Amino acid sequence: MAESSKRHQWQWENATAGAAAGFATVAVMHPLDVVRTRFQVNDGRVSNLPGYKNTAHAIFTIARSEGLRGLYAGFLPGVLGSTISWGLYFFFYDQAKQRYARNREGKLSPGLHLASAAEAGGLVSLCTNPVWLVKTRLQLQTPLHQTRPYSGIYDAFKTILREEGFSALYKGIVPGLFLVSHGAIQFTAYEELRKMTVDFRSKRSTVHNQNPDKLLNSVDYAVLGATSKLAAILLTYPFQVMRARLQQRPSGDGVPRYKDTWHVVKETARFEGVRGYYKGITANLLKNAPASSITFIVYENVLKLLKPTRRND
Repeated sequence: MAESSKRHQWQWENATAGAAAGFATVAVMHPLDVVRTRFQVNDGRVSNLPGYKNTAHAIFTIARSEGLRGLYAGFLPGVLGSTISWGLYFFFYDQAKQRYARNREGKLSPGLHLASAAEAGGLVSLCTNPVWLVKTRLQLQTPLHQTRPYSGIYDAFKTILREEGFSALYKGIVPGLFLVSHGAIQFTAYEELRKMTVDFRSKRSTVHNQNPDKLLNSVDYAVLGATSKLAAILLTYPFQVMRARLQQRPSGDGVPRYKDTWHVVKETARFEGVRGYYKGITANLLKNAPASSITFIVYENVLKLLKPTRRND
């Protein structure tokens, strides 16, 4: 019974730490998220979106024409979505690992770690897609917008349900589910790069059978983490572009710009080529490089604050 109580508390701690990490990340990096979203949907054929030369120009232009409110457009659903996502992700991931470990004496293979991550990511995507949809639409509202703007998150949900129906809240869910592969790619790339680095250091080391952990230091881990993150972003970024384009608000006549995922793929390839699938990637890289650090720094520190409570029980 005591062990069961500790396990439930541990899950609560993971969820709380994850939620705090998500909030901190969004609060610091949100302006870059706005810029990324506006670049992603700008296919050069939309008249109600301002044109930006690059990330710096976009931030300056938004700040000048829309003020701080423009830079933090969609902040509330962004905070809500990220906080819920991180909290649910760590909770679902921990649950999946415990379930897989029951008949394996607590030991999990890399494949089962990946399965746990994929399961958690899929469940989180299904739970949070409506929030990401609203965030995207609020971020795309500009002074050039031709339809009545949403006044806030509640008005956005209410208007979407009234004008487009419940199914509209799940626009972009297909590329959203494909984005679950992001974590799997990052994890796999990290492990493979780590093995290559350890093998290389082992061959150059004069000490035989040295512990692999002693061959790597904090700088190595930071470089490996950043490199694996970059690999995951480059491979999965087109799915982010597809999701953003599908989640745009329909024009005044109620007709959406893109019918489905395959329509986005065809139209983007036809009018923009491969480059179209990577619109806004500079802002994305600037956002995610420090964001991943912020997330896990906060996550680990919040976890440390919560652990004494668990030890006292």
